[in-house]
Amino acid sequence: MTTYSRTKEFEGGAFDRVSLKGATFRNSDLSNVTMRAVDVGGLDIDSHDLFFGTLIVNGIDVVPLVDAELNRRFPGRELQKAETPEGLREGWEAVQRAWADTVAETPAELIDAHVPDEWSLSQTLRHLILATDTWLRGSILGEKQPLHEIGLIFTGAADMGFDMSVFRDGDISYDEILHVRAERQEMVTDFLADVTPGLLAEERANPWGGDDWRPTVGDCIRVILEEEWAHLRYIRRDLERLRSAGG
Repeated sequence: MTTYSRTKEFEGGAFDRVSLKGATFRNSDLSNVTMRAVDVGGLDIDSHDLFFGTLIVNGIDVVPLVDAELNRRFPGRELQKAETPEGLREGWEAVQRAWADTVAETPAELIDAHVPDEWSLSQTLRHLILATDTWLRGSILGEKQPLHEIGLIFTGAADMGFDMSVFRDGDISYDEILHVRAERQEMVTDFLADVTPGLLAEERANPWGGDDWRPTVGDCIRVILEEEWAHLRYIRRDLERLRSAGG
């Protein structure tokens, strides 16, 4: 299979009677792509940014339909957009209950298993440790070096110039992951316990740099909630695939 990477040669291109059957697109910009008279049987789209735009299928924007269905499947997910302390607390409690169920129900043989090009459960939990460190300890609380050494940053971070020396190489036990994860969950719970509307409205620096967006404290909490729900969906999807393959 030919791989095209880091190229813009297809921008604005026209494809007529071309077969892209079985092709895979990762970390690619498909915004404003127009498809007409196409065969999309089995087309599988997964985009965390889907809800920031539109996806038109046969003249219908399906984004609100997808969002509503995900909220139905994941009760409490709609509270990731909450604006009040009470709503954010309720949303945090809901997603933590859902995660507790997933962790408890995952058999030992699937903890480190993964489908191709996706994270395992243990890796996902390490990434959520990093997400909490970044947005709570880093952005909200302003800690100079907020990242735990077992956190897992996104793929390609080193190529983008991020300092990887803070992270530990080598094997990391699942017990340690669960311990640090529980600590980070408690930090969010404690912060939300007495957070006020005034504090939620305060601005903070973007932890990933840049001056184009200065998130509020509320925004930072909502990012944590979005990360929690998104990765819960991913890992439940992948665990189901792994169970099916094993069966």
